[in-house]
Amino acid sequence: MTESQAPPPATPPPATLPPDTSEAGPTRSESLLRDILSSSWVMTLAAIVLALVIGAVLVIAADPDVQAAAVYFFARPADFLAAAWDAVFAAYSALLQGAIVDWQATSFQRAVRPITETMTISVPLILAGLGIGIGFRSGLFNIGAQGQMILGAILASYLGFTLQLPGVLHVFVALVGAAVGGAVWAGIAGVLKARTGAHEVIVTIMLNNIAVYLVLYVLTLRVFESGTPQVAKPVRDSAMLPLLLGPGFRLHLGFVLALLAAVGVWWLMERSVLGFRFRAVGSNANAARTAGISVAGVTVAVMAIAGALAGLGGGMQLLGTERNLTGSIAGTVGFDAITVALLGRSKPLGTVLAGLLFGAFAAGGRLMQTRTGTPIDLVLVLQSLIVLFIAAPPLVRSVFRLPAPGARRRSEALA
Repeated sequence: MTESQAPPPATPPPATLPPDTSEAGPTRSESLLRDILSSSWVMTLAAIVLALVIGAVLVIAADPDVQAAAVYFFARPADFLAAAWDAVFAAYSALLQGAIVDWQATSFQRAVRPITETMTISVPLILAGLGIGIGFRSGLFNIGAQGQMILGAILASYLGFTLQLPGVLHVFVALVGAAVGGAVWAGIAGVLKARTGAHEVIVTIMLNNIAVYLVLYVLTLRVFESGTPQVAKPVRDSAMLPLLLGPGFRLHLGFVLALLAAVGVWWLMERSVLGFRFRAVGSNANAARTAGISVAGVTVAVMAIAGALAGLGGGMQLLGTERNLTGSIAGTVGFDAITVALLGRSKPLGTVLAGLLFGAFAAGGRLMQTRTGTPIDLVLVLQSLIVLFIAAPPLVRSVFRLPAPGARRRSEALA
C-alpha cells in the first residue's frame, strides 16, 4: 500500500463531559410532594375507602357485642358476623346522619341541620387549606397555618370589640385585619427563607409555638380582659358574620366567602401572570431564576398570600361561631388543613371537597359517639389514616392493583 493510499490516522474519541451538576435536582421531599399532588382522583378515593375499611375493623374490635360473640366464634360464626355488621353499620350510619341529614329527626330543621354544621366547620379548613395548597404548588411547605390562624383571630377580636362601625363595614374591617395578621406572620417565614435560606418548615413550626404562647399572653392584657380567665371580650354584634339560614342554624356568610376565595385562588394560579410565576418556581426554581423570575420575591409573596388566607380562616372562626378569643381558638384546624390540601391535591375544587369531608367527619363524630358509644377518636384515626395513605401512593396502588403514573406511556414507548 502506497503512502497516498494509507488510511488516515484514527482520531481519538471525543472526551466525555462530566454531567452538569450546577442545577441540583429536586430533593426527596419535593419529589414526594410532586408524586402526591400529581396523583389522580382515583388514588384519593382509594385512600379514603381504605381508611374507612380499617376504621371498620377498629369499630369491630372495640364493640362489646362483637367481643362477646367472638368467644364462641367457631361454634356459631354467624353471630359474630352479624354483630360485626351491626356495629359497623350503626357507627357509619350515625356518622352519616350527623354529617349530612338525620333521617330520624322529628322536624325538618333538625333533619337538615347536620349538613349546615358540616358546611360551617369546613370554612376555616377550606381557607387554611387553600393557603397551604398555594405554598405546595409553589414549592414551599407552609406548616404554619395554625399560628397564622391565631394571629388572624387576635386581630379580628381586637377590631371586633374596640371599633364601633356599621355592620357591613365592621365585618369588612375585622376580616381585613385577620388577613393582614396572618400575612404578616407568614411573611416572617417568607422573608427569612428569601434572605437567609432558612427552611420554611422549621421557621413556621417555631412561629406556631410562638403564636400559641402569644395568644395566652394577649388574653392577660387589660384591653382583652372580660372577667373570665383565658377568655377575651366578645366582639360586637356588628362585627359578627351574618347567619345565612336564621338563628336556628350556625351557617354564616363565611361559607360563601370561602367559596369565593376558592374561585379567586383558581384564577390566581391558573389565569394570572403572578400565578404562572408561582407555579414556575414550584416546578423548577433554577429554571425560573434563569428566565428572570425573582425567586425571593415569589417566596415572600406566596407566604404572604397563604398566611392571609389562613388568617382569614381564623378570623371567620372567631366572627362566625366563637365570638370570644380563647387560647384554643384555632383548635387543630391549622394542622388538619395540611391534610385537606394534600387530599385536595392543592387544587381549589379538591380543597373545598376535602374541607367538606373533614367537616363532615367532625360534625358526624359527635352524633356517632352519642348514639352508638363509638369514641369520637375514631374520626381522628380516619383522618390520620387518610394522611398516611395519601402520603404513600405506592402502598395504595399495591393494595388496589393500580398502575403507577405514566406506566401506560412507558409501556407504549417500549413497545
